[in-house]
Amino acid sequence: MEKLKVSSKSSPTSVAGAIAGIIRDCGYVEMQAVGASAANQSIKAIAIARGYLAPSGIDLVCTPSFANVEIDGEKRTAIKLLVEPKQ
Repeated sequence: MEKLKVSSKSSPTSVAGAIAGIIRDCGYVEMQAVGASAANQSIKAIAIARGYLAPSGIDLVCTPSFANVEIDGEKRTAIKLLVEPKQ
């Protein structure tokens, strides 16, 4: 499974390109974001990726959930976004 870790400094267009490529290759991608700004960049990237994939007839759905992660020895809660083609 491909896992994209998105930060507040991530470029939404770059992440969108990665999402589109992984969706085409693997069929789904898991994204992980810690913090409101990172979650914002993730959602923007998904919206842009929908535009990249639409000409191919692929629409996306996103299923959010929480994940516990450890960053620099500190436990944090992340937003996990499972992105896959709409059935």
